[in-house]
Amino acid sequence: MSLEYNKHLIPLAKSLRKHATPQENHLWYDFLRSYTPRFQRQKTIGQFIADFYCEKAKLVIELDGSQHFTPEGHTYDEARTTAIETVGVTVLRFTNRDIDREFQAVCMRIDTVVRERIP
Repeated sequence: MSLEYNKHLIPLAKSLRKHATPQENHLWYDFLRSYTPRFQRQKTIGQFIADFYCEKAKLVIELDGSQHFTPEGHTYDEARTTAIETVGVTVLRFTNRDIDREFQAVCMRIDTVVRERIP
């Protein structure tokens, strides 16, 4: 079953893929691009664009940079996570610092969660 999305977000999602952060590129090119089951980058879900999405595991992975650590950013992220989780998708968050300093641990955590979520 396909998730509902706002088709007007597609151009923005494409732009975000083209202008990914170094941490998004690292996670994508060095792990998720060849991971099975398949992940998508900058996937539109409802009114939001998720950094990475695995349909088979119903899992979103978000990478949080400094803008996420403000009170406003935190409030927005909580509302966004709640909205995404209402459609049966789990949101897994990592900081850019996690990617920079603990990349292998991040990859292992993603793999563990994916395996837990696939029957």
